[in-house]
Amino acid sequence: EVRLVESGGGLVQAGGSLRLSCAASGLSFDDYAIGWFRQAPGKEREGISCIDSSRGKTYYADSVKGRFTISTDNAKNTVYLEMNSLQLEDTAVYFCAADRGIPLGPLKEFWYEYWGQGTQVTVSS
Repeated sequence: EVRLVESGGGLVQAGGSLRLSCAASGLSFDDYAIGWFRQAPGKEREGISCIDSSRGKTYYADSVKGRFTISTDNAKNTVYLEMNSLQLEDTAVYFCAADRGIPLGPLKEFWYEYWGQGTQVTVSS
């Protein structure tokens, strides 16, 4: 059974940093790509980054490029999202998702079968 558990969210001031974790079980990063999505109140879910370890490739949406970094720790079966220079508009619930055979590029929700429960990130002024 595939299971994803996010952690690391919280309250941070604008300009600050947070690192989100997505602990995965029941899958191997050699076979599954991991994506990060976020959903702000009243807005659609937005795909912001993904990583395909088997190809050594990453993708970032323009909204986070240069500020966020996705990485994996295979020993811990965990994917991280390092978020720097956080802005008010980064406030959202952040989700990680997993599936096989994901094209690397703009993320689509329906590509991903497995989802975590989400972690709240709130950026204050």
